[in-house]
Formats: sequence, structure tokens, C-alpha cells
Amino acid sequence: MIALRRIARATGLTVPLALALLGVVSALAVVRVKHENRKLTMELEKLRVQHGQLDMEWAQLQLEEAALAHHGRIEQLARDQLGMAEPRDYLVVKRRP
Repeated sequence: MIALRRIARATGLTVPLALALLGVVSALAVVRVKHENRKLTMELEKLRVQHGQLDMEWAQLQLEEAALAHHGRIEQLARDQLGMAEPRDYLVVKRRP
């Protein structure tokens, strides 16, 4: 009988303590998950800002490339720096089959 009372007392405290411990562990897990979520949300926002900056830089580079490859600019560089000129006479040669 005394042994049954000890078991009842021990069991009576064990279940509430185990539930309380599980509640604390669960609360800590929730806090950790929320912290990770906030951290990842901040990182995502930083990456979105960086993406926008890179998109803008890409557009500027495309404009610069188009300006540098403009036909008039290339022709002027060929004349000034390379001393090139358009040929005066054209000769068209036809090849017979």
C-alpha cells in the first residue's frame, strides 16, 4: 500500500512536470523559428534591393554598350585612329558556275 502511494505521488508529479517541460521546450522552439523567420525575411529584403541595383546596373551597361557600338562612332574611330577610308571605286566580280 505504501509503495502504491509513492508511485501515485511520483506519477502525479511526473506528468505535470513533463508537460511543463514540453511546454517550455515548445515555447523555445517557437521563439527560435520566429527569430530564423525574421532573419531570413531581412536577408530576402537585402537580396531584393541588391537585385534592383544589379538590374539598374545591367540596363546602364546595355546603354553604354549600344553607345560604344554605334555605327557613326566606329566609323569615326576607324578614320581617326586607323586612317581607314571608304574605297573610291567598287569592283564587282561575278563568278561563273
